[in-house]
Amino acid sequence: VFISLGIVSLVVAVASCYQLHCVEHFNQRYQAFLLSTPNLPQTLNSNMIVNNVIPFDPIPLEKVYVNLRSVERSVDLLTSTLIKRQSPAQLLHWTLKALSLTDLTTLSGDDTRANVERLCFRAAYPFPERLADPKDYGQVHTAAVCVYPSRVGDAYRALGALKRLDQIQIAAVATGFPSGQYPLHSRLAEITYAIEQGATEIDIVVDRSLVLNGKWNQLYEEIVKMREACGDKAHLKTILGIGE
Repeated sequence: VFISLGIVSLVVAVASCYQLHCVEHFNQRYQAFLLSTPNLPQTLNSNMIVNNVIPFDPIPLEKVYVNLRSVERSVDLLTSTLIKRQSPAQLLHWTLKALSLTDLTTLSGDDTRANVERLCFRAAYPFPERLADPKDYGQVHTAAVCVYPSRVGDAYRALGALKRLDQIQIAAVATGFPSGQYPLHSRLAEITYAIEQGATEIDIVVDRSLVLNGKWNQLYEEIVKMREACGDKAHLKTILGIGE
């Protein structure tokens, strides 16, 4: 899986060189889409089934122990043994699978509409046309694009111009990404704003001070409120900063 993700990154990087000759055609479709949809959506996932909230249960958090060596052995098994047994065709299959589960992301301080448009095009067409089977070109795409809330509208318009709103999710990092160190009311407002702009997935970060101080019940209640803010308009994911 780790090798496959590396291959995906390489392929997507190579594919970025292909985007240039498609810009004019994309701009034409983009302008046409703007004229046809002057208002952003209020909901894109109206048929979403939302899980019921259950009471907080502290028992799963008691006596948690992680065997680091066991985890490392499992990783070594996956990377050095199982992957080596895969045929080239199987590796290609898993590479494409990894690509289809990827959130193509731009979270830079200098993000602009143009950056987001390029990101959306790469998400919709990750392979140069000359490398893809003609019948499959355009069928392989990433799961989502991920941007800041202020850039969600740009992503919505770009994917709309590409006619991919029903295939590629628009994810927005929210709730004070990346630290989560903001008042709860502002974090919830950020979720609402992103959804109003067209986000179909909200990627939250938690206030890790609650984790460090063992305030699990308060953490749970905050996440419940975030889930409620999403309603039936957006999926919710939690980003875990495990590398820090």
